Amino acid sequence: MMKRQTSKPRRRARSKVLEVRVMSPRIAWFSFLRMMMGVVKIACIAAVVTGLGYGVWRGIQHAFYENPDFRLQAIDLNPNPVIDEAGLVEAAKIDLSASLFDLNVDRLTETLNQLPEISSAKVERHLPGTLVVRVVPRTPQAWISSPEAGLPEAREAGAMLVDRDGIAYRCPARQLDKAVHLPVIELSHSAEFPITAGQKIRQPELKHCFHLLKSAADFDPESIQWIESIRQINAWSLLLVTRDGTRATFGLGDHERQIHRLRAAMEHAAEKSYAIGTINLIPRRNVPITVRSEAPAPRAVQVSEPTDAELRADRRSRDLQNLLNRN
Repeated sequence: MMKRQTSKPRRRARSKVLEVRVMSPRIAWFSFLRMMMGVVKIACIAAVVTGLGYGVWRGIQHAFYENPDFRLQAIDLNPNPVIDEAGLVEAAKIDLSASLFDLNVDRLTETLNQLPEISSAKVERHLPGTLVVRVVPRTPQAWISSPEAGLPEAREAGAMLVDRDGIAYRCPARQLDKAVHLPVIELSHSAEFPITAGQKIRQPELKHCFHLLKSAADFDPESIQWIESIRQINAWSLLLVTRDGTRATFGLGDHERQIHRLRAAMEHAAEKSYAIGTINLIPRRNVPITVRSEAPAPRAVQVSEPTDAELRADRRSRDLQNLLNRN
C-alpha cells in the first residue's frame, strides 16, 4: 500500500519536468516573436508621430515664418526724446528682412531696457507685420559735472545727465533741446562711488543738491531758468550760482526759508537795478551780502575815501539786509 502511494507522485513529477524541458524553447520563441511585434508596433507609431510632427512643423514654417505676409513691414515706436526708429534698429540689431516670428521680442525688450537713457521698454508683435515698441524715457533733472572724474561742465549731447531717481546717463542728441536749460550739479571725484551711465549715483552730495533743487522748484517752478549750478563746498553748506552770477550759500537743510530769502533779495535787486555778488542765507538775521558795483575800481590808485559806486553798493547792501531781516 505504501509503495503504490509514493510511486504515483514521483511518476507525475517526472512527467512534468519532461514536459517543461520539451516546451521551454518553443515558449521562448513565441515570446521573442511577441516582443518583436511589440517593437515593430512601437516603431510604426513613432514613425507616424515623427511624420506628423515634421508635417506640422513644415506647415508652420510655410504658413508663418516663410509667409511673406508676416514679414516685418513696419515699426510702431511711440514718440519719445531719446531714440528713433533708426536708432532702435541699430541698438537692438533688428533684421528688417526677417519674419515677424523670427524676432525674439523678449530679447529685444531686454536689450532696450539695458539702454541707460530708457527707463522701461516693451516690445510686442502685432500681426500681420508690425513690431510695436513702447519706451519710457528718463526725465532729466540736472547735468552732472565732475572735472576730476573726467566729466567737465557742459550742456551738450553726450554729456552726463541725472534723472529724478539719481540714475546717470549720457544725453541723447534728441533730448538736448529739453535739457539744455537744466542746472549743473558739480560732484567731487569719489573712487568709492564712481559715476557710471545706467547706474544710480551713490554720492551723498547729490541728495543734498537734489533737496535744494526741489525746494527751489516748489517755491518757483521757473527756478531752472535762473539756477546755473549747485555744488557742496564743505560738510555743512552748498553753493548755488545763478545765471546772472550771484553766488548764494545755503545750509544742508532749512532750504525753504533760504530760497524764500534769496528770491526776495533777487526781486529787490531787480527792482533797484543792481546785482548781488554774494549772499549767505544760512544766518537767520544779519545776512551777509555783497553788491556788485556798476563800474570797477581804478587800478593802482590810492584813495582815502570810497568811490561813489562803492557807496551806492554799500547802501544797497544795507537796504537789502534790512529787507531780509524784516522777512
